[in-house]
Amino acid sequence: MNKTAIALGLSIALAGCSTTSETSSTQDTVDAIASSIQVTYQVNQKLEGDKSATCKALGAEWAACQDSTIQLTNNGVAIDSADWEIYFHSIRRILDVKSPEFTIEHINGDLHKITPTAEFKGFAANSTIDVNFIAEYWSLFETDVIPRYYVTAENAEAKVIANTDTENMSDIVKPLIGENLKRHAGDNNIVMNANTRFDKNEATSQLSISTIANKILPTPVWQDDMVTGSADLSEGIQIHAPAMNTASLTAITNRLENFGVNVSGKYPVNVTIAPLKLESEYAKSGGYSLDISDSSAEITAFDNAGALYALQSIASLIPSDFSSNKTISQVSVKDAPNFEYRGMEVDIARNFHSKESLLRLLDQMSAYKLNKFHIHLTDDEGWRLAIPDLPELTDVGAQRCHDLAETTCLLPQLGSGPTTDNRGSGFLSKTDYIELIKYANARNIEVIPEIDMPAHARAGVVAMEARYNKYKDSDLVKAEEYRLADPDDKSVYTTIQFYNDGILNPCIDSTYNFISKVISEVQSMHQEAGQPLKTWHMGGDEAKNIHLGNGYEQTGGTTGWKGDMDLTKQTMPWAKSPQCVAQIAADDSLETTHDLGPLFVKKVANIIAAAGIEKTQLWQDGLKDVDAKNLPLTAVANVWETLYWGGANTSNHMTEKGFEVVQSHPDYLYFDFPHEVNAKERGFYWATRYTDTKKVFKFSPNNLPQNAETSKDRDGNNFSVKGDTENRGYNGISGQLWSEVVRTDSQFEYMVFPRILPLAERAWHKASWELDYVKDREFKGGETSFVDTKLQQAEWVQFANILGQRELAKIDQTGIQYRLPVPGGKIEAGKLIANVEFPGLEVQYSTDSGASWATWTKPIAATSAELRTVSPDGKRFSRVTSVNN
Repeated sequence: MNKTAIALGLSIALAGCSTTSETSSTQDTVDAIASSIQVTYQVNQKLEGDKSATCKALGAEWAACQDSTIQLTNNGVAIDSADWEIYFHSIRRILDVKSPEFTIEHINGDLHKITPTAEFKGFAANSTIDVNFIAEYWSLFETDVIPRYYVTAENAEAKVIANTDTENMSDIVKPLIGENLKRHAGDNNIVMNANTRFDKNEATSQLSISTIANKILPTPVWQDDMVTGSADLSEGIQIHAPAMNTASLTAITNRLENFGVNVSGKYPVNVTIAPLKLESEYAKSGGYSLDISDSSAEITAFDNAGALYALQSIASLIPSDFSSNKTISQVSVKDAPNFEYRGMEVDIARNFHSKESLLRLLDQMSAYKLNKFHIHLTDDEGWRLAIPDLPELTDVGAQRCHDLAETTCLLPQLGSGPTTDNRGSGFLSKTDYIELIKYANARNIEVIPEIDMPAHARAGVVAMEARYNKYKDSDLVKAEEYRLADPDDKSVYTTIQFYNDGILNPCIDSTYNFISKVISEVQSMHQEAGQPLKTWHMGGDEAKNIHLGNGYEQTGGTTGWKGDMDLTKQTMPWAKSPQCVAQIAADDSLETTHDLGPLFVKKVANIIAAAGIEKTQLWQDGLKDVDAKNLPLTAVANVWETLYWGGANTSNHMTEKGFEVVQSHPDYLYFDFPHEVNAKERGFYWATRYTDTKKVFKFSPNNLPQNAETSKDRDGNNFSVKGDTENRGYNGISGQLWSEVVRTDSQFEYMVFPRILPLAERAWHKASWELDYVKDREFKGGETSFVDTKLQQAEWVQFANILGQRELAKIDQTGIQYRLPVPGGKIEAGKLIANVEFPGLEVQYSTDSGASWATWTKPIAATSAELRTVSPDGKRFSRVTSVNN
């Protein structure tokens, strides 16, 4: 890059004396672009039909691509220099650049670089230059565009372009409208606006408070409907629970106090742990009976978990107006969980989430009787747990910044920009993690750490390369002790998130030294926290080259819906690693590099078992070619295949193979997907365009095929499922929150809440409308009618009212920033009518473009209006939606 003086037109504010000035600093160029250039992203069109031939020729997976433009508008004086580079994040591969003034280079992962060519003549004052390009797939939500574009130049500090330093992507993305809201012509999803949302909500009527006063969430197995009346708690309660764990008792006591309950009062709450006194149906971990009368509450629990859950059921009955009405309903309940595993997975690797947000999550998990916290600690984009003796894992692997050599940090990814002062960087210290485990343990939650491997391991690989480079000249043995990469590996592959490296090598001893070290240190943390490590999640997913998948064919092929690729230049991971080639040649049980994955799983399972850990857990594809009988311990599979692509039968096949199964189907249980089909919502959508609270509530985890009758596929179309084998039962169900486009704690809570409440309902309670599984019964969406959808709707109405009239008010008290549903509304006969997903929430309207707001209670005269929902505490509002004639 030219190091000589650069002529740069600067404003008086920058130059200090005139409208133009000579400067010798590339920093001035960077500063001028960062402050004066405005970035706008526009999706021009999808290339489909005859135009898809362009996508095929450019090597787009499934021959799907879009024409898009990044507009660079100079709002200041002329900037003549071409000695600059703009880096930006794109979750879509850039296939071709149509603007001759620029090139776009893929760096690694989602990081790309715009560089001016000789055709570039500078940024004229108050002008716009287009960077037009073809990108893979489509962009249907604003959050497909990633913030924090940044500019740099030689000998200059990188700076974020000011208007991209935002989490409101409407600041960058031009409105997505019309056909650009659809994946393709066969996409029949209904885009949500005020009118369509009103239609969707219309069947969810508001119930009286008295109707839901005695309803516990999650729903108990048995409740005596003949029990009526209330218990007066105005003089407080006195919990007598001598056999309960002190930490658990303190946790529930604190929750009750937060609701305004005097826990040093008179009303007796007697807790007995006596498993033999419970009927057999309830005699299992978490089981209890609860009888609330006007004189006392009597609890008989199977174990400490059951005692805690019975007290949480009392907390569930506390009304939203408890400050003025200190009574709860009398009830008689017998209860126990539907599933042993009732979980929530949270990815803190792609973007970090604070310890405080995780503690808030654990409180609510316990409140709704979830008991497994699966924490995804590592991935390509970050290593988030401090490991004693391996400081590089967090010194380098937990940081992202503009260091292309990656000696001090990982590359910027997913909107982190060039600096470390955001959630692209961060980690849990040993003290933090131990605190987290103790907190979870007191709330009957098992912490399941996931160190993803062998793929999704780039943060660890890069960190251990930094360690290698630190010691290679002084102590080569120490340098190589935990190295994860074969430096001579010439394999050519692209991972699912567009990295060309970072899959750890399963053929070198140092890989297993590293794994043993990490397991030992994490196990020690669990021991110190008082919760022995019972399950180790090794990830195991997506160790592949995406270009060798079914979406591509050899260049020159004639399949119109496959992208062209020179497959002769592609390899599987490890195919050109000398270490792996030698191992395959020496081991008769290995035929190809494909066999290295199952071998890796077996070797890591042996390490886990030798450490005395009871179970290992993997994403289902990591167990695809593994024989459960060859493993030295129980293996649990998170089945994450969509139901309409065969996931219903995959779950049964995994149980047949001897694995425990946790339902993790993305089309119902991934909470990083949008809440509704609206471009303003956040999230990925490869498995479904939306997952709202009702969709999670309607999910049938015990009989997966029946979901075909009550939901649609990702394109909004009907699908069919026939169970092809016997159902041997599942171990549980888990929600998942991946964090590629979830960068802040508030976004994290927006995505998880309130969807985690119906997750808890389905994990704990088998619904009355959930049918028993029958082999070979086929459920056909739009045709068969085995499911009692009227009963399902009635139970949804009750559930939605409990949320709107009681539970969300409780969550307000925790400070959790859950998603408030956007209202529905219409203008009919000159009158504004409105509704909301959770009846009982206040809806406000404005007829003066938001200058003033009033509560909507009945139809009012209007020709147009804006609507929003208000949180029960009055402190937060939903996204605003417009209503017109």
